[in-house]
Amino acid sequence: MIALQRHWSGRSSILFGMVAAFLLVCSMLPISPAFADAVIRTQAMNAATIAEFYIDETEIRLEIEIGLSDLAAFQSLLPDDIHQGMEFGSVPYLDRIRRFTEEEFVMRADGTRLKGVLKRIGPADRVKRDAITGEPLASQAEADRIVKAQIIWPFESAPERLEIRVALPDIASIGFVAYHKGVAVNDFRYLTAFQTLDLDWQDPWYTAFKSRSLRRQYAEPMMGFIYVEPYEVRKEIIVRPKDLQRFVDLGIEGLASIPVELQAGIREKAIEFLMNHHPVVIDGVEAVPTMVRADFLERTLRTSRVIDPPEVLDINAAIMGVKFIYPHKGFADSVTMKWDLFDQKITTVPVSAVDPLGAMPQFMAPDYDTLSWQNFIRIPVMPQMADIAAPPTRLVQWLENGRWLLVVFAGLLTAYFVWSIAKNGRLVVSGILAVTGVLLAMGGWWMGSQARLDDAAARVMVNGLLTNIYRAFDFKAEEDVYDVLALSVEGDLLREVYLEMRRGLVLASQGGASARVKQVELVSLNTEPDGASGIRAEVTWQIRAAVGHWGHIHERRNQYKAKLALKPVGGAWKLVEIEIQDEMRL
Repeated sequence: MIALQRHWSGRSSILFGMVAAFLLVCSMLPISPAFADAVIRTQAMNAATIAEFYIDETEIRLEIEIGLSDLAAFQSLLPDDIHQGMEFGSVPYLDRIRRFTEEEFVMRADGTRLKGVLKRIGPADRVKRDAITGEPLASQAEADRIVKAQIIWPFESAPERLEIRVALPDIASIGFVAYHKGVAVNDFRYLTAFQTLDLDWQDPWYTAFKSRSLRRQYAEPMMGFIYVEPYEVRKEIIVRPKDLQRFVDLGIEGLASIPVELQAGIREKAIEFLMNHHPVVIDGVEAVPTMVRADFLERTLRTSRVIDPPEVLDINAAIMGVKFIYPHKGFADSVTMKWDLFDQKITTVPVSAVDPLGAMPQFMAPDYDTLSWQNFIRIPVMPQMADIAAPPTRLVQWLENGRWLLVVFAGLLTAYFVWSIAKNGRLVVSGILAVTGVLLAMGGWWMGSQARLDDAAARVMVNGLLTNIYRAFDFKAEEDVYDVLALSVEGDLLREVYLEMRRGLVLASQGGASARVKQVELVSLNTEPDGASGIRAEVTWQIRAAVGHWGHIHERRNQYKAKLALKPVGGAWKLVEIEIQDEMRL
């Protein structure tokens, strides 16, 4: 502490001199009120002060970002020149640090008060974080200025229980998160006056605050999901390898981390074991998956992603997702999944059945071990193809130019009728011929005008064709996708379109999950004739797609710009050429 005081006596004016006036002005701003532990997850990240506790076998380390509006609450930490300049009194600096760690921000280990040490303090930029997860954002531009401090509370032996007592001299709004040996104990929440933390040194995953409101959302070591979609049922199991090790030897016993070279073998063993557990019954018949895939995941409150490329994983925090695919004709009427993995630590398991109307979460337990889903959906859920008007027939195509001959023919018949009047000839016959000729000319002219699509009809046709191309990917079997795709794409182009569209829908960060397109919207369309009956088009369109995966709904909106060529083939409009010029994730 003496060294720390010397450090500040020489450098505090340098570090804080430039911002002292700024701090003095900002300290006069209204103080943010303190709230009890908030249920609304996003609000803790708006707190003026952010505290992060890191706990290991030797110490508690607090990294704290103090907002300017909370300086009065943390006045004991401020160096003398700042403390006195803000008129907080003239208590000696060492006494104020001791007061802060022993009275205002107290840590007790198994009932014994710990002695804290201020390691450093100084001006800094606030770390800008995601409003939900608390993770640092990629862009840290225009961050607010704050005061950043680090305080250490060492202990001689690892305690079983920690107590955090906060009695600051002024009101402060503090958002906090605690990490035990690198594992997040809670999601970002507000820090209240007193909290108790029970520590599990054998497995920090099970370390938890006494207050249930401070339990993190993903506190369970196993979770299960059933997704019911047209033509497919999926089962997804999320599990910690360290917990699965109690049921099957994955080769990780005693390891502190999972090296990259072991991960492929762990995935294979997990698949082999889970293939024989959690049986799924679809419409009364036990289902057999056609595809199984396992991935190591990184999970946050907002989303989950596959860890790719692989990296060394902490054994306590590592998570796996195992996906089972069950193709099904049409839409299922009933699905059940029986959960059969319980032990002394896994006594309840959160599960959910997800259909087009949303999720139905439940908890499985040894005496309630079956997740059941019934189809009560009263609205259509099967993929609906867009209706596209047929292209012009050969007769209509001929009439596009031949209608002039009909006009000439009608003119000749009309002239013959006029001549008959002048000569008192066959008026009835010539009149009938003239009327017939005029009607034929009028009908032919109207039909011939339909040979070329106007702008409105072209938009409807192109939008419908693109919609039907994406609808093909709602089918899960590759042969079905090709069959439906062939209704809109000429044969030579089928494979190119299949690969291009499939690439755009696959979420690589989600283990190859394929998004389902909900909407296709034309942004711009310019067309020109192409040969006798085709058109060429410069098109910009957007798609809105979503997929349920790992307990989240992943949404995406993409925009494409392309040149298309479309022609009548076999009595239907088909895509015969495509050149993607631009693709953008919105």
